[in-house]
Amino acid sequence: MTQVAEHVAIIMDGNGRWAQRRGRPRLVGHHAGAKRVREIVQACPEVRVKYLTVFAFSTENWKRTQVEVSGLMRLFKRYIRRETQALIDEGVRVRFIGDRIKLDDTLVQLMDELELVTSEIQQLT
Repeated sequence: MTQVAEHVAIIMDGNGRWAQRRGRPRLVGHHAGAKRVREIVQACPEVRVKYLTVFAFSTENWKRTQVEVSGLMRLFKRYIRRETQALIDEGVRVRFIGDRIKLDDTLVQLMDELELVTSEIQQLT
């Protein structure tokens, strides 16, 4: 019998460097990383992963340029807005972990709303 990992964790690291190696702005890499997260979320049920943790922004990331940090925050907001209905339709329960104190009010509100609207979704077995 093949053993399946029930919980997979991903550290989003290297997207900016990936873009730079291709002569592109760092934010292009972050957009590519967000697209890859969508693909991973969709693949999880097929490979029987029940829990997915995505580590997307650390306290060290606040040391990046203001342009890059602002771009990441816009990307997080856009991702939540665009993906909310798909996450609901796919039966994905979302919980954000970590300190939100430095995040702007709009992003925190979007995060809270996504957690709320997916809170009743039960784990697929």
